[in-house]
Amino acid sequence: MEESTSREKVLKNIRNALISKQENPFQDIEFESSVYTKMEEALDITFATEFTKVAGKFLYCENRKDFLQQLKMLMNEKFWGTVFCKNQKIQAMLSKAEIPFQIEEKDFKDLKVGITTCEYLIARLGSIVVSSKNESGRRLHFFPEIHIVLAYTSQLVPDIKDAIVGLQEKYGEEYPSMMTFITGPSRTADIEKTLIMGAHGPKDVYVFLIDDQLNS
Repeated sequence: MEESTSREKVLKNIRNALISKQENPFQDIEFESSVYTKMEEALDITFATEFTKVAGKFLYCENRKDFLQQLKMLMNEKFWGTVFCKNQKIQAMLSKAEIPFQIEEKDFKDLKVGITTCEYLIARLGSIVVSSKNESGRRLHFFPEIHIVLAYTSQLVPDIKDAIVGLQEKYGEEYPSMMTFITGPSRTADIEKTLIMGAHGPKDVYVFLIDDQLNS
């Protein structure tokens, strides 16, 4: 009975607060200014530094040809026979470079390496922003053991708010139903405080960053 009375008191206080709205006592607070210190390095250097701190693997590419060469070398080094790819633009690039890839849904459950695009790279956090609007869909960012992300320097933004504003401008009323921030490989230390990589997703995340502003 006492618990019910306490609950009623809390609900009554909430109702009263909603009915009798008070003037904001903190009107002078400036919400638009950044709470972070200014970044000293360029966005690509900052992202690479922060991304590698969280066990991400970063590869800089001067152009698409350089990307394909580095990807082919990595696949040979790691003995990856093929990659799974649903993005048609990346498929065209892989086909031209004669890099084997899979696209069939029946192959999805057996895939080891998946390659996707992204929405943005957040420099300050070393994070990758993906959404349900990406052609790769929802699963390819989490299911494979190895996740490869193809990104461009034009997708680099300083902070989270810049990525959110960019998504709002890009999609308008058709805003993605899912937006995810990936910060390095999946990890957990829940079991006996031992760090385990790849617990709930990829155990390795690679970002190939193509400089599409090199000659602009």
